[in-house]
Amino acid sequence: MRAARDRLAPDSHDRLAPQFRDRLTPEYYEPVRLPPEVSAYAAKPDTLEPGSPAKVGILDLVYALRGDRTELVARYEKSPLRIMRPLHVDPRLPGMACTYVMATGGGIAQADRYRQDLWCGPGTQTLFTTQAATKVYRMEQDYATQRIHLTADDGAYAEYLPDPLIPFAGARFHQSVMLTVHENATVVYGETVTAGRTARGERHAYTVLSSDLEIRRSDGTLLAVDTLRLRPRAPGGVNGPAVFAGHDHVASLFVVSRRRPAAEIADTLHRAVTDPEVLHGASVLPDDCGAWVRILARAQPRAADAVRTAWDAVRRLLTGHPAPDLRKQ
Repeated sequence: MRAARDRLAPDSHDRLAPQFRDRLTPEYYEPVRLPPEVSAYAAKPDTLEPGSPAKVGILDLVYALRGDRTELVARYEKSPLRIMRPLHVDPRLPGMACTYVMATGGGIAQADRYRQDLWCGPGTQTLFTTQAATKVYRMEQDYATQRIHLTADDGAYAEYLPDPLIPFAGARFHQSVMLTVHENATVVYGETVTAGRTARGERHAYTVLSSDLEIRRSDGTLLAVDTLRLRPRAPGGVNGPAVFAGHDHVASLFVVSRRRPAAEIADTLHRAVTDPEVLHGASVLPDDCGAWVRILARAQPRAADAVRTAWDAVRRLLTGHPAPDLRKQ
């Protein structure tokens, strides 16, 4: 495993190498920085504690180009995080490896700690998605976290497009995402957060949701940061104009690429979303490293369609090919 990673991305691996000596230590799976809005709920749970069996889920995946196909060349999995064998299902990009991430526990519970490390080697083409929506269950003590590290090496093209995150009433959850993107690589990263199980009357009934996204170059240079802090019972709530604005779904799509000018990527994202029932805005990222779009919708199908339309448009712009059918039905 280590030898494979040294061959694929020696610079980024050397910087992180000490963390890989023991994946089951808290230093590995706990967030580097935990927002005070979440840490305020830290407590020793009556149920299984962090680090107990089935409470730490880990994925460590390494991809390399083999001939004209991207292959999974090394992996480490610890339940409840698992993957299906990577598939090559895109007829327009037959060498792209599509990986479905699964949680065998059915959802995220209190004191769960997840971490994903996805290493995309030079020239690889990868697509990551989830088998279904991520459910975050009610929590009475402590909280849950997930760390995602996606590294795209020279010439790599990587997409990470999970299904929505659905917080149950009482959920407390923090997610931190680190995208490390070589100057000649492309990463398309998306995320969608819902107001909760609205069909059951759980609209913004969670306790706290937070996320931190960092985009960096291979040498560690910081390109962009995006943070989200949702506390329905805090002053101002989450329905104001700068948050959900009365909608039930908020989605973001980040495109880090120098394949085309940042302004052209932003214009493509903006023009792609045409549903009059959907609010959206697009702009370039700092240092013209790419662009992003944020989407607000009242209905899940409209949010999903808007995200897919934006993804399809930017995929056509950057690769000349449409987005594939992810075959989840």
